[in-house]
Amino acid sequence: MPVDPIPRSVVQHRLSAIVAEMGEAMLRTSYSQILNSSRDFSMAICDEHCRLVAQADHIPIHVGALPFAARAVEDAIPEIRPGDVILLNDPYHGGSHLPDLTALVPVFHGERRLFWTVVRAHQGDIGGATHGGYNPDATEIWQEGLRVPPVKLYEAGRLRDDLLDLLAANVRHPRDFRGDLAAMVGAAHLGEQRLGKLFAEVGADTVVAAVEAMLDAAEAQARAVVVAWRDGVFQGEAVLDDDGHGREDIRVVAAVTKRGSDVVVDLTGSDPQAVGFVNSSHANMQSAVAMAFAYLLDPDIPKNAGAFRPLTV
Repeated sequence: MPVDPIPRSVVQHRLSAIVAEMGEAMLRTSYSQILNSSRDFSMAICDEHCRLVAQADHIPIHVGALPFAARAVEDAIPEIRPGDVILLNDPYHGGSHLPDLTALVPVFHGERRLFWTVVRAHQGDIGGATHGGYNPDATEIWQEGLRVPPVKLYEAGRLRDDLLDLLAANVRHPRDFRGDLAAMVGAAHLGEQRLGKLFAEVGADTVVAAVEAMLDAAEAQARAVVVAWRDGVFQGEAVLDDDGHGREDIRVVAAVTKRGSDVVVDLTGSDPQAVGFVNSSHANMQSAVAMAFAYLLDPDIPKNAGAFRPLTV
């Protein structure tokens, strides 16, 4: 379905406004200072193919990983219904580190699921051996805190009180945890409501078609920037001092190949994982590379899945 530039622009700016409003709701309703003062949270909208459609100006390393979280949910939970709310923080299921809890709400139009509204927020405590979710003595993930694979907190609009009680029983500040989690769910539902209003105003088919046009336009803009760069293979290396367990000079090596309007970043020359808690999950690594790539683009280019199509990691 072709979309004229003006409706496409209207939808693009509405989606940006929705994630910004989700962020304001989170800021004003969260309990913990790490959220309502430090703003350590992020908002995004992904489409039915788990592609990043819109993001707010919060924590870039969060947002780039959120499509991986949406894919992990779809892989883990075969039946997703209206009213469901899914939680996760597992680095092996699209998470970053354990304090970053992610809430996802599916957005339906009729019987078709069209979008996900996604909130990732850093919890003041996530259990484990030390306060605050940082354990420099950890040598395995179970020493860092509570690990949550994709699981339904709400099923068809009904809160699973037993699951919430289990989660709250494993953190040191259960009142703040419950309040922050409610703020996350509320922000995600606000995004769902605003998308429903957008469907009613311009039509769901127009929104979906506009998203496709938005992604294609962002790709074209990004490629126009990349093609002006010099072709070649470029090497980069950085060294982490130590992992806290006696291992020093841990190397992160990048080989960047640029051909035409495509960029390939190869990190396979990096050192193996460390014993200490300095490793980066797959989704976090992908997000870090995408973030570095985004800094090289025109700031006016929407940072959605289309803008990252020239990039392969």
